[in-house]
Amino acid sequence: MSRPLARCTLALLLLSGFLQAAPQHAITLYGEPPKYPADFQHFAYVNPQAPKGGTLRQAGFGSFDSLNPFINKGVAADDVGLIYDTLTRHSLDEPFTEYGLLAKRIERAADNSWVRFYLRPEARFNDGKPVTAEDVVFTFETLMRDGAPQYKSYYSDVSQVKAESPTRVRFDFRHKDNRELPLILGQLPVLPKHWWAGRDFKKGNLEIPLGSGPYRIAEVQAGRSIRLERVPDWWGKDLPVNRGFYNFDTLVTDYYRDNTVALEAFKAQQFDFWQETSAKNWATAYDIPAVAQGRLHKEELLNSNPTGMQGFVFNTRRAQLQDPQVREALSLLFDFEWANKQLFNGAYTRTGSYFENSELAARGLPSAAELKILEPLRGTIPEQVFSEEFRLPVSDGSGIIRDQQRRAYQLLQDAGWRIEGDRMLDAGGKPVTIEFLLAQTEFERVLLPYKRNLNDLGIELEIRRVDVSQYINRLRSRDFDMLVGGFSQSSSPGNEQREYWHSSSADNPGSRNLIGLRDPAIDTLVEGLIQADSRDSLINHARALDRVLLAGHYVVPNWHIKTWRLAYWNTIAHPAVTAPYDFALHSWWSTAAAAGQHSQVPSPRKED
Repeated sequence: MSRPLARCTLALLLLSGFLQAAPQHAITLYGEPPKYPADFQHFAYVNPQAPKGGTLRQAGFGSFDSLNPFINKGVAADDVGLIYDTLTRHSLDEPFTEYGLLAKRIERAADNSWVRFYLRPEARFNDGKPVTAEDVVFTFETLMRDGAPQYKSYYSDVSQVKAESPTRVRFDFRHKDNRELPLILGQLPVLPKHWWAGRDFKKGNLEIPLGSGPYRIAEVQAGRSIRLERVPDWWGKDLPVNRGFYNFDTLVTDYYRDNTVALEAFKAQQFDFWQETSAKNWATAYDIPAVAQGRLHKEELLNSNPTGMQGFVFNTRRAQLQDPQVREALSLLFDFEWANKQLFNGAYTRTGSYFENSELAARGLPSAAELKILEPLRGTIPEQVFSEEFRLPVSDGSGIIRDQQRRAYQLLQDAGWRIEGDRMLDAGGKPVTIEFLLAQTEFERVLLPYKRNLNDLGIELEIRRVDVSQYINRLRSRDFDMLVGGFSQSSSPGNEQREYWHSSSADNPGSRNLIGLRDPAIDTLVEGLIQADSRDSLINHARALDRVLLAGHYVVPNWHIKTWRLAYWNTIAHPAVTAPYDFALHSWWSTAAAAGQHSQVPSPRKED
């Protein structure tokens, strides 16, 4: 090859690499074009002319004793995250696209070996100091060293982070096949290095921290209330990703130790917004004049997210719950059809997948593409994965489940359990008592019929209700037999799956691996999902993982609904177009502000 031709070829190769890795205003999972172009003015689901002003009053549950949500100590107050900006902003009408926030541009290597963020020179913390690449490096290294354990798992594929200039930071990856990693790094909240100098990050307390976001913390009453105020000169208020958001001047959250009391306070107009999670309440608790008069609105908005899995979670660290036959037997004793009819007004659908309400959910027998993933694991995963569709039992709703009880009893006998007198004994000859840890009183009415069904087979279910602080401490120390747990999902699952199912998270006290999973086959499926290089591959890996989790009977599946049930007073309003993946409360506004009025900020509640 001649020297001029060689130089030309090299130039073309360099140009090709440059074009592939050119900085962009947005980043997507598989390189597909984002919905919004570089010159977009605002998201479609906001009102860019939303009035500013007024107060949003909300209710918190339990209590709080910390303003540091990044560590595994204490209970952080609600909405503290609003004081921080992130590198990028997730759009709520796309499955997974990140647009620049602190970062004006994002550059991803053509081979996905690194990502670079170009910070906006105008970005400022709320004390006026600039947000720099050094702050990004400090944040990442601090979270990895001193933050909650999930950060180590979430960002484990990052080999190093480097500030290349005051406004340019680069993350290098250990592997090139984690396509989600550049996007989740964009969600990193950036902390001020100068403010944290001389402070102990690992210590949870109520010292008001410094941020760069749209709100600052104005007042704290320990464990009782928190008030945030909008930053009037916030550096990012005119960015397209923020236009139409953060319209309330003040956010007030008062804490209630009981949701029943909170609901009554809401109906007495002590706060403005309530997301209803009880089907019974939604059907019966709002028959009040304010609803008939149009002052209190009830609205259901379509939720297009995968509903994920909520269930009664088994802690497999407990010897009695390690046998899958035992877990399946205990699952058979939950009568969903009776509960749905008698307790939920028929509002719910039984959840039959960890990725329910999405194309990621396993249905029927495995496809050829799924079998290609599952076959190498044959012998290490339940054999029924290959030959049987997972099906939950269905009763007639009468409350009599003799067929399910007979099947459960047979499974327990196969596991070495037996009945002596009126008590069930486990394989070691010990009477079976299972403690169900609970923080919310509303769930007791669901558990009591389940308790009766277990008692029919000589199994004692002890319902142990504790306050929120005790609940969180016992959760972190894995001190429970069963509890109500949820594994939320997005349309593009990825690195968070390590937190749910991977062996590496089993001993992390802050992880979501509540089950205590330590299964090399499941680890393989999780890594395969994270490394999927196309949407089709992601779908097939999610379905394969779903099948193995279901076959393990790690939870007693609960129920789901495909809408958000929202109740709100006419003091607030929302945009005409709503996002499919979130009801975007921070795009709402005060109707008093819209009317040109100046509402008085209420004082925090003094009495429970």
